[in-house]
Amino acid sequence: MKANAIFIYDERETAYRFNDSHPFNQERVRVTVDLLKKAGALPDSCMHSPPPATEDDLLLVHTREYIDCVKGLSPDSPEDCWVDKAGRYGLDTEDTPYFPNMHKVTLDLVGGSLYAVDAVMRGETVHAMHLGGGLHHALPSKGAGFCVYNDAAVAIAHAKGVYGARVLYIDTDVHHGDGVQWCFYTDPDVCTFSIHETGKYLFPGTGAVNERGDGPGFGTKINVPMEPYTEDQSWIECFTEVLSRTVAQFKPDLIVSQHGCDAHAFDPLAHIHCSMEIYREMPKVIHKLAHQYCEGRWVALGGGGYDIWRVVPRAWGLAWLEMSEHPLLGGLGSPSLSALPPDWLQSWQPHSAEKLPDTWLDEVESWEAMPRRAEIEAKNRQTKELSMLYLG
Repeated sequence: MKANAIFIYDERETAYRFNDSHPFNQERVRVTVDLLKKAGALPDSCMHSPPPATEDDLLLVHTREYIDCVKGLSPDSPEDCWVDKAGRYGLDTEDTPYFPNMHKVTLDLVGGSLYAVDAVMRGETVHAMHLGGGLHHALPSKGAGFCVYNDAAVAIAHAKGVYGARVLYIDTDVHHGDGVQWCFYTDPDVCTFSIHETGKYLFPGTGAVNERGDGPGFGTKINVPMEPYTEDQSWIECFTEVLSRTVAQFKPDLIVSQHGCDAHAFDPLAHIHCSMEIYREMPKVIHKLAHQYCEGRWVALGGGGYDIWRVVPRAWGLAWLEMSEHPLLGGLGSPSLSALPPDWLQSWQPHSAEKLPDTWLDEVESWEAMPRRAEIEAKNRQTKELSMLYLG
């Protein structure tokens, strides 16, 4: 019997860790799993442990020279010849420093995203979630933005090569999904859609509306750069309208979405001022479009998110509630069903310097309104129209 949704996770993926002070902390996946289990929303029957990817899988996107360098930098004490090459491949920066065992650990993450694509495309499940993935900044020959291998791009290339699928990639991370875009910039069978904070002020500095693809891929790369301090209503308006037009024109066989949740007001690495509402709404929109255009085939990956206690577990939890059509999602407006599990709060509050919210959604009524709201919304609407310039 075909499953409605599967959740792909193995604790070995939490070993993807640059150093103890680095903001990218995969403990957030373990915390999310614990929240969903304590909420009664993640039965063991839904959980799948994936095999690692192979080097042949990586070669769908990455160069042999880059893979060899990652392998050479993976021992506890790499040889000097590999350390000398680290800068050439982007693996000596503060953002993306090499770390012990990184080749093997990142193969595990890539394997989870490949497993998700295979399960959906073989008809074993309608939807699949792999929160350990979503490393969208890595390029064929360069690590960048906390990303060593680009599991999203490898999974998309696999879906194309094995199943002949036209793939729509949707990126909701506050940072532009540059690595995936550039990997398929001339490919007419991969459409990339990214909503993010404008690159004028934020890494990686790309994702302008005029990045539309090249050659046969022109018109299949869609970017929606939002102004700093954008709030829920404007973000959701732009996301929904541009994405709906994009899907209608491209007509994918498979949707692969990246659910970075760093556009939240609490996130320390960006300047968008959205609440948990966008993380309830965006998966709902994607879910509806998946069933409308590609028989429900939907793979969801993780991504950015650096408030790992207050934001990430709730945002990713909401995405799973939507994907699995859990009844808890429909009751979030009532006080009894909107509360987070008390035993989850008790378990993780000692680890968080900030008080954990005790409800799935934010109490935005108590938030201070952003100055220049009307001006920001007007600028975002202009951007929205430019993003849709070549969409039917």
